[in-house]
Amino acid sequence: MALRATVYRCELALSDIDRGVYGSYPLTLARHPSETEERLMVRLLAFVLFADARLAFGRGLSTEGEPDLWQRDDTGTIERWIDVGLPDERDLRKACGRAREVVVLAYGSRRAQPWWAANAAALVRLPNLRVLSIADDACAGLQALAARSMTLTATVHDGHVWLGSPAASVEIVPQQWLPAA
Repeated sequence: MALRATVYRCELALSDIDRGVYGSYPLTLARHPSETEERLMVRLLAFVLFADARLAFGRGLSTEGEPDLWQRDDTGTIERWIDVGLPDERDLRKACGRAREVVVLAYGSRRAQPWWAANAAALVRLPNLRVLSIADDACAGLQALAARSMTLTATVHDGHVWLGSPAASVEIVPQQWLPAA
């Protein structure tokens, strides 16, 4: 018998001062049986960083060739493709051919640093790719906020993200390894 995804619900109140985006987002996230809570919360962070009415979660780990989040325009063209983790360089090249902007949120510095060292030379040639790194302590703080039912507030200002629940909060400062061209 196949294991089923675990459903997480989040009521997110967002104030993104940097982009002028404000609103409440009722989110439903499915955690694949092989996905950690840390990765789930980094996907939620990706939503916070790029929140838009058209930004949607992909089908996740079970579907190859699909991002963790994506944003399409009215014609179906992919405006933004977001991958969480350490995707293969060939997959990123394909994604850059399909989307106007591709973003990677790398996390887990023990594996992310070698991944970046091995792939940086090829990735810098992709003009529509941006790579952000999330520090281990920020990921631990994100994971501490995880619950099957969450009420979170997020504030984004000057590149800093403050994400909090009634019980705890975490400050995240994504590092730009590869800024957008």
